[in-house]
Amino acid sequence: MPKRILTGTVVSDKNDKTVVVKVERKVAHPLYGKIIRRSKKYHAHDEANTAKEGQIVRIEECAPISKNKTWRLVTDAAGSEG
Repeated sequence: MPKRILTGTVVSDKNDKTVVVKVERKVAHPLYGKIIRRSKKYHAHDEANTAKEGQIVRIEECAPISKNKTWRLVTDAAGSEG
């Protein structure tokens, strides 16, 4: 089964080897149909501590690394922005 890959923005890089990535998606409101943004934060493993706050990155699903971390940083999606 393929692993999910999501694209999001790094909102925190304060922890060692961990980044918090905010992933936004757009969905239609169930009653009114207006497009609204929904977001979720994921803790991702960053072995080399390369990602910085504000960067757009891709994360990939993986086996659990800790209680909260089940995602791994794949690569920068759009280089260094910020």
